Amino acid sequence: MIFLRNLSNLIEVETHKITAIIDTALCVGAGGSSSSLADKPIVRDSQTNLLIPGSQVKGRLRHECEKFARALGWAICKSPSPKKMVLRRESSPSEFCRSEYQVAGYNETYHCLISQIFGDPVLPSRVIFDDLVCTEDPENLPEVIRPGVTINRRRRTAEEKKLYFLETSPVNLKLRFEGNIHIQPSLTPVTPDRPDYAKALIWAGLRHIHALGGSKSAGLGWLHWDLPEIQVDETVWQFLAKGRVQ
Repeated sequence: MIFLRNLSNLIEVETHKITAIIDTALCVGAGGSSSSLADKPIVRDSQTNLLIPGSQVKGRLRHECEKFARALGWAICKSPSPKKMVLRRESSPSEFCRSEYQVAGYNETYHCLISQIFGDPVLPSRVIFDDLVCTEDPENLPEVIRPGVTINRRRRTAEEKKLYFLETSPVNLKLRFEGNIHIQPSLTPVTPDRPDYAKALIWAGLRHIHALGGSKSAGLGWLHWDLPEIQVDETVWQFLAKGRVQ
């Protein structure tokens, strides 16, 4: 008999608690719900707590980390296209033919620095994101319905019969959404020449996320983060600075 608890104990996982503090009102929609009069109700868990899905945080964070890595000169796979995220060694572009893109056990493919953290169709993800759950009792949060109208960008006028209603969190309450990031060990041996850079990129990427959810251009979903302090060795910054070195 296989016990999953025993298997999970074989892997040392770092767990870090992160908190998103909403500065305005949040609009993370759950399409198809019939529990609200809104066309786009806000997403909740089974206890009716407001939440931000971990998948949304992970996807947005990956995008921010990709921007940092590209700015440092690293070649980055073109997500989210599966065909462009996995590179065969015999046909990959020359900029990917580096030891930093090689992962032990995957001798036929190259994987960019971001895929080595967040995964790709071949490589498993190192990081797991919990949903960020609002700490405020849902009984204390009234339902907020906000009207909107679809705008024709070409004509710069409102579309006919396109009135809709969004459910949002109450505005200006500084609601706290808490959850955990679980970081598994590096997929490659950690050495001074190839340190574990995952936490440095993740923390930098989180601090570059200023809004989540829908209607950000209308002022919804703006936030700031309460993150635990981490120690980043100087060798990590030296490694990341090697992006343009061939």
